[in-house]
Amino acid sequence: MGLVKRHCGTLEGALTHFLKVTRSYAPGLFHCYTHRDIPRTNNGLEQCFGQHRHHERRTTGRKRGTPSTVLRGPVRLITSVASRLQRWTAAELAPSNVAAWREVRQAVRARFATRAQGLRFRRDPDAYLRGLEQQFLTSGLPV
Repeated sequence: MGLVKRHCGTLEGALTHFLKVTRSYAPGLFHCYTHRDIPRTNNGLEQCFGQHRHHERRTTGRKRGTPSTVLRGPVRLITSVASRLQRWTAAELAPSNVAAWREVRQAVRARFATRAQGLRFRRDPDAYLRGLEQQFLTSGLPV
């Protein structure tokens, strides 16, 4: 195509663009065409995320994604998908491994704490940094 594109008239620009884009594809980028068991598109995954986003928008009334999706994302997305697959009883929803459940809760709390600190810094950076400096000075660490 690269050799004959000069003779294609008005299609030369389109062929140039096509060759540029296809040259950027690394070898092995599209494994789905070399292995029969891999689905050809990720349309099902796109629909799953789209449905989750649609329901989030309907329940919150927001047009954009909710900030809690970032904070509680792993938990919310899994429960959203699982609730579409089957109905769950209260006994099934109770955590069977309490230690693992506590780890997930701790990770969610850590994300909330990080977000809260960023919010405090954005509201009043000077006061936030003064507070950190005061904590450092009272900690007893050598200066």
